[in-house]
Amino acid sequence: MTTRSEAVGVPDTATALLEVDHLVQRYTVPGGLLEAVSDVSFTIGRGATLGLVGESGSGKSSVGRAVIQLPPPTLGSVRFDGRDLTTMRREELRLARGGIQMIFQDPISALNPRRRIRDVVAEGPTILGWPKDKTARRVNEMLNLVGLDPDNFGDRRPHELSGGQCQRVAIARALIVEPKVLICDEPVASLDVSVQGQILNLLEDMRARYGLSMLFISHDLSVVHVVSDQIGVMYLGKLVEYGDAQVITAKSAHPYTRGLLESVPVPDPRAPLPDTKLIGEIPSPMSPPSGCRFRTRCGYAQERCATEVPRLRAIDTGQLVACHFPLHGDVAPPPDQAATGQATTGQTNTAQAPTVPAQGGK
Repeated sequence: MTTRSEAVGVPDTATALLEVDHLVQRYTVPGGLLEAVSDVSFTIGRGATLGLVGESGSGKSSVGRAVIQLPPPTLGSVRFDGRDLTTMRREELRLARGGIQMIFQDPISALNPRRRIRDVVAEGPTILGWPKDKTARRVNEMLNLVGLDPDNFGDRRPHELSGGQCQRVAIARALIVEPKVLICDEPVASLDVSVQGQILNLLEDMRARYGLSMLFISHDLSVVHVVSDQIGVMYLGKLVEYGDAQVITAKSAHPYTRGLLESVPVPDPRAPLPDTKLIGEIPSPMSPPSGCRFRTRCGYAQERCATEVPRLRAIDTGQLVACHFPLHGDVAPPPDQAATGQATTGQTNTAQAPTVPAQGGK
């Protein structure tokens, strides 16, 4: 395993709100041990959004759940506001979770079907021991804020609401305790396109209003690009590319990232066919390929790709790429071969990754 200085540089702890270091998540499943996340590191600055993108089975949702300790990661650390969540006792963690909230993928199943909407939104304050009058007042404020009239919706049950309305309730429930970090796990995947835009606008409004930092998880790179300051691309449990959102979408260097971008439909029959295609299906995480995990689907794979695991390294366009033969850019030498070390410098409103100089947010 690489050292911390090689993998994540030296983040500015004054502005790095969330630091994930060498995260590994394994699950015991029928047939053996499944490693869903393999040595993933990143930091998110105050007020910044990091978009995590990849196909189903890439491990991105496992990263989000491991950050909030549901369940705790097998290895690695998760530091929130300078404190390691993985070493906290149960009561400490319960209180700390008020600062990190999560919006889950399915907005309907994420809500207790037997409880009224106002009681669902009040779950966090109730757990944290808020006074009842303060809780009731804040519930009404939050429902109004997400566009739901508490008089009309407060006494309904989740099955009486649409998917978009349920997602608004989930956002209100997450934000009522005034968290500093919001983890969004596919928050618009199950919604109609028109409703997706409403929810994305709402999340952006909430980020601006409360100064939130966000980890935005999605399989849709076009959606991630809209909301993110920086993007991390995951494949089969590993980060394969990381950088500024504009750079990733305009000058992607990893064949997998390029394939994801070219998979986005273009409403133009005259548009040229993509040069890079994703071949086949994602392999089983129970037995990932040797060397580069993407090599079995990559049209650029060579013999080296089967024997040597590529490490995240900087290229001249600014992003980091875990590829022996990136689509463009000169690959910098590994940190242990460089003449001088490269540190990560933090600035306000910045999501960071291994050895990436801090960038300003959108």
